[in-house]
Amino acid sequence: MRIQTKICGVSTSEAVTASIGHGAAWLGFMMFAKSPRYVTADQAASLSAPMPGHVGKVAVLVDPDDELVGRAIGAGMKILQLHGHESPERVVALRRSTGAEIWKVISVRTAADLAGAAAYRGAADRILYDAKTPDGAALPGGMGLRFDWNLLAGFDHPLPWALSGGLDATSVAEAVAISGASAVDVSSGVESAPGVKDVDKIAAFLQATGRL
Repeated sequence: MRIQTKICGVSTSEAVTASIGHGAAWLGFMMFAKSPRYVTADQAASLSAPMPGHVGKVAVLVDPDDELVGRAIGAGMKILQLHGHESPERVVALRRSTGAEIWKVISVRTAADLAGAAAYRGAADRILYDAKTPDGAALPGGMGLRFDWNLLAGFDHPLPWALSGGLDATSVAEAVAISGASAVDVSSGVESAPGVKDVDKIAAFLQATGRL
């Protein structure tokens, strides 16, 4: 089974080229101003313009208002990844108004957190399980944290799903083996510093997932 991979938080043409060249299924563009990976909708449009049609364009948003959602769609984003406290009702409304595919992030620290995914059955298209950040953290993700992957083993997922949180080229095989993930998402694990994508680490990660 081929593992599909999303490289998240790309902000340079070099990172885009490396991700596409080594087989990424999706590229994520972080439209959240507090993030070190922040890009504007116009920057995302420019960066994603040369992407081939088979690579998904993902806008990563945190409790976005309708104006920002409109800018993301106008930039050519085909998937909205919602990383805030968006309710199932808000997800349904965005799916209807934009026609985009919707991914909803579920932040996980304990088994009880997984229960939140069920509320998005019929609302979102995919669940992305990520590590829950500390209370009061400025960022909802992308901090290199991981949760116990054993929590996902045998879990009855309500939707197609992907795994994120603390992955890198050395850990992704173990993460997939334990969790059963068929799709993974990486951000800080392919960086040399926060927000600075490393093309060699991107290549190594995608080569690692390609061997699974």
